[in-house]
Amino acid sequence: MTLRPPRPSSTPQRQDALDYEVAREQASTLGRLGRALERALAALSEFDRAHSADEGGANEEAQTRALRARLVHEASNALWCFIIQREACGLRDPRPVLRAYNVPVDVQNRMGTFSPAISRPIAAN
Repeated sequence: MTLRPPRPSSTPQRQDALDYEVAREQASTLGRLGRALERALAALSEFDRAHSADEGGANEEAQTRALRARLVHEASNALWCFIIQREACGLRDPRPVLRAYNVPVDVQNRMGTFSPAISRPIAAN
């Protein structure tokens, strides 16, 4: 029986290809999460514009507050996911994102918080 030296599990070319695929997937995810953040912020902004002059009754006001809270929650969750992905890509400073996307303060303040009353259950695949 002849003993052969162990074969390297990763050649430089294989490692380069793997690094390229990881970077490509990170960039793709970052783009997808950025678009989700844009949609969530646009929905909140549209809601605020539509309801800025509303003067409904107490019941309508409670429903409006609840709907806005849901939109703020969704936008803050989208912001949190985007910031985390940026950090995974090595981009550690969130301030350029907050400025570029014009993120409202209430969305910034809720980033990374989870409310069981507002959040949706995770669907099982």
